[in-house]
Parts: sequence; C-alpha cells; structure tokens
Amino acid sequence: MSEASLSDCHKDFIQNLKDKNRAHATILAYGKDIEQLISFASKRGLTQPSQVTDALIEDFKSELRNDGYTPKSISRKINSIKSYFRFLKLEKHIDVNPASDIAHPKVELTPPRILNKIEYRALRDACRNDDRLSAIVEILLQTGIRISELAGLKIDDVTKDYSKITIESEHAHEQRSIPLNKSASKALENYMTHRPETKTPNLFVTKTGRPFLIRNIRAAIDRYFKLAGIKQAKVNDLRHTFIAEQLAAGTPLVYVSKLVGHKRLTTTEKYLKFLDQKIERNEVRLQEL
Repeated sequence: MSEASLSDCHKDFIQNLKDKNRAHATILAYGKDIEQLISFASKRGLTQPSQVTDALIEDFKSELRNDGYTPKSISRKINSIKSYFRFLKLEKHIDVNPASDIAHPKVELTPPRILNKIEYRALRDACRNDDRLSAIVEILLQTGIRISELAGLKIDDVTKDYSKITIESEHAHEQRSIPLNKSASKALENYMTHRPETKTPNLFVTKTGRPFLIRNIRAAIDRYFKLAGIKQAKVNDLRHTFIAEQLAAGTPLVYVSKLVGHKRLTTTEKYLKFLDQKIERNEVRLQEL
C-alpha cells in the first residue's frame, strides 16, 4: 500500500482524468470537490488516504448540509469522492474503499422551467432589433444546445447555407450535427451580414471582434428576459423548452436525446413527467417554435 498523501493522490487523480480526456468542467469540479474533502480531513489531522473512513465522509456530508449545500450539490460531491477513492484503490493507495457504501442524499426532482409560447415570443420581440441576440436566442430555442456550446461555436461549424451546425462534444473525438429550421437559419444569416470584421474564428463576437463570452451572453439574455417581462427565467430554460416542446410534438425520445447531447437517455426521459400528453408517434419531426 502506498504512503502517498491525500494531496499527492489528488494530483495523480486529476492527471488520470486528463489522460481519459474528461471534460475540463468535469475535471475542475472533481478537483474542487476532492480539495474540499482533503481540507476537511486535514483539520482533523488526517493526511493519508488510509486514514479516511466512511464515518469521516458521513461527517463531511453533515457539514455540507449544515453549510447550506443542496442535496443535488452534495450528491455531485459524493460522485467525485466515490470516483477518487475507486482510483486510489485501483492504484493500491488503499486496501479498503471508504466511499463504496456512502449513500447519496435524496434529491427532489424539480420541474424544469418551460417557457410558454407567449413568453418565448415576447423574448423574440424584445431582442428583434439586436441581430446578434436574436440569432443567439433562436439557436438556443430551436436547437436546445447548451450556452457553453453556443459560445464555443466557430464560423466553420456552420454550413454555408445555414442549414446545420456542428457541435464539438466536451469529450474528445465526438461531434453531433444539428439541423437549423427556417427561423434559426434566417436569424443566423441576418446576424452574419452584420457580424464585425475580425480574425476571431468564434461565430458570436463582441462589437470589437472578440469572442462573446458565456457570462456576457447570459447577462444579455437575462436583460432581455426582464425587458420582455418574463419572470424567474434563466438561459437554460430555452434548452428545457426545446426538449419539452419536441417531446410534446412527438419527436422520438432517442433523437431528441442525441440532438441535445444527453449522456443518458434517462435524462431526457425525465421531461416526460412534466408533459400533459403521452408521446406515441415515432417519426422524426422537429417542432418549430
């Protein structure tokens, strides 16, 4: 059994995630979660992997609850911890995995915020004089892609006739091609006629030609939500709306799941619980919003 410290093992764990081409966001989240556990253990004088017990991890869970973390956040941290200690056991840093029997807290399934037609049409009207935001809203609403994926789009990811976009997955060597309907295609073509001249390859750029960052995209859409009088709405609700509307229209579950890049079909299936009608049709048909 190795005598490496928890911190040393943490570095090896992060490197292992990088070697497996895990998404940058995943590596960052796992890293911070494990750092939090290591800090918790060190305050109790515990610095070696073999010193961590299931009781210590349960105490860590209790502290997270007391600090106001939601069950969903705690569950994510438990996933990180389980992955970390599976790695340590595989690498023979420990003989017994203290996290193997740690249970996840019960997470209440919160209904997604799905915009109704009046709301998303009001959002369109609010930004109709902003070519860039109009195109962004249409693409998010008509394709269901993530805001991070939209911010990462390059000009080369769009076909010349504006009929499709290609999304580079967070995982290496994976792509998905998404069709653009008339509304999204027209909005994007209109934006491109006014896009600032710049060497920046990003599709969406600022007035000075720099990449339009995620936080700025989110802030701009939030501003238009307010102008449209839409309360308690977030950027990700455009994605929720796309998924729900496609399923309600009868678009096959598997097809919708692939379009939006869900890793598991069960993630897409959860939306069915919030729909009023049963899905029975099997033909591939995308609903235009």
